Parts: sequence; structure tokens; C-alpha cells
Amino acid sequence: MDVRFREVDPFNCWLWLHFADVPSQGEQNYVDGIFDSWYVIGRLGGFNAENLQVHEEGADLSWITYDNEDARSVIPALMHNMGQLEYQGCWARCWVDLGTSDAVALDVLINALQQIDSDVVQLDEVLIGGVNEDWPVEPHPDSIFPLEA
Repeated sequence: MDVRFREVDPFNCWLWLHFADVPSQGEQNYVDGIFDSWYVIGRLGGFNAENLQVHEEGADLSWITYDNEDARSVIPALMHNMGQLEYQGCWARCWVDLGTSDAVALDVLINALQQIDSDVVQLDEVLIGGVNEDWPVEPHPDSIFPLEA
């Protein structure tokens, strides 16, 4: 699975998945579940790189001291909105407003997609941002900052 980034507007971002074959309904349901779970974690502030205390400890997590006060003092990093996944042949796309969530959100999604590429359904590529010429996009109705026409 290749991952490529195009022009990324975090408040108005299209995510594109190109499958090796047209995904079955079961495969689509699995991918939909990944995106839904990813969004819920983002909506709840889970992608906040300012508070990665456990990650920054390294391999030995026994008896670490978690600083609850520090965790409460960080600025929230919330994903704002996500549209429904749409499928067209071997392609799927999803609109997201990443809001103030950090780029770690995209790393987490890419990691999950790499795993389903290995275990469930083959993905040829994931494109972050931009648009595909053969599948035009309209300004998303949930966009807080819609693009000018």
C-alpha cells in the first residue's frame, strides 16, 4: 500500500482509498468501522500530541508517574467532523475536518489501513488531501470553512 500526500487543508480534507479490486460489502463494512472508530477517538480529543506521556516514556512502562495535572493543562485537540465513506468502483473517499487534532491522527489511520491491507482487503494506495479528476467534489455541507467556488 502506497501512501501519498497531496495538498492538505486540515479543515477540509479528502481521504482517498484505492483498492486492488472492488471491495465487497463485508470489506466496505470493515473499512467503515475503522473510519467510524478513528473519528470517535478524534472527536474525543485522542489525537493530542501535546499529551503523549506514556509514549514518551519508552519501552519500560512499569511504575511510570503519569502527570494528571499536566494532562489537564494541554489545549484540547479535537477532530471536528467527518462525512460518510463513499464508494465508487475500486475507490473510496471520505471528507474530514481534522479540526485542531494533531497529525498523529493521520499516522494512526495510516497504521490501521496498513494492517487491514495485510489482513482483510488489499489497498493499492491511500491519498491524503487533494481531489481526483475523475470523481469531482462539491463543497462539503458540514464544512465550517467551505472552499470558494
